[in-house]
Amino acid sequence: MDIHQRIDTAIRRAITAGQGGQAAPRQLSEALLYACTPGGARIRPTILVSVAMACGDDRPGATDAAAAALELIHCASLVHDDLPCFDDADTRRGKPSVHRAYSQPIAVLTGDSLIIMAFETLARMAPEAPERLAPLLLTLARRTGMPHGICAGQGWESEAQIDLSAYHLSKTGALFIAATQMGAIAAGQEPEPWFELGARIGEAFQVADDLRDTLGSADSLGKPVQQDVLHDRPNAVHELGVEGAVARLTDILSGAIASIPSCPGEAALAGMVRKQAERLTPGLTPVRV
Repeated sequence: MDIHQRIDTAIRRAITAGQGGQAAPRQLSEALLYACTPGGARIRPTILVSVAMACGDDRPGATDAAAAALELIHCASLVHDDLPCFDDADTRRGKPSVHRAYSQPIAVLTGDSLIIMAFETLARMAPEAPERLAPLLLTLARRTGMPHGICAGQGWESEAQIDLSAYHLSKTGALFIAATQMGAIAAGQEPEPWFELGARIGEAFQVADDLRDTLGSADSLGKPVQQDVLHDRPNAVHELGVEGAVARLTDILSGAIASIPSCPGEAALAGMVRKQAERLTPGLTPVRV
């Protein structure tokens, strides 16, 4: 089983457990799977599993649960982001967004249910690695809520003045930091040395997303474009120009590779970061690191 099959299997297992069988409400049960499939690149859980493997991956059940929980949080954030009160997006991953396919009430409940399901997924793995459960729960909670998680990132968009560094660190960086740190924790390692790698990957992803939003098309990306202009949000291309944004992306990714802590799978992990870099801007200017 390759890493992507491993991640998808873990996610589907978590969703099946959360759906609860025939006794659950049908629409909400269906929407849980709809919100998480197709899965896209699964970048965050891929980073998590790659870090765990680089550190030895001695408790694969803990790694799988952490990867599934992280992706469930990410999918929940997309469901909520697409709602009319935020981005009001009609499509996501090339199909109608959850509130368009089901309804706004079901979309709100879907996002809420996925968040709860993420923490339940981690709790279920307690027998596999009980000493690693609390750090995994705490890391995911910190990077989901306030003051430095994705909720804070969304909250910055309602402020009259935005702290750009805090905004990007929370809105985009938070779940990448969770990915690297949870991967280390799942493999029995200290999380703090892995903060910088996650933060740099998150920053790179933000710049790449700005490039896609400015230069990409809705057909190629499977979601609306020009959203930063529409919602008057910060954008690296608007600040630096296309060439400047690409140069910034290259610098960030080079720094990310240099920040990888010493571990048995360091070389393989660097290769994974390079591979993700190539996927960040499909159809746009190539980025070499």
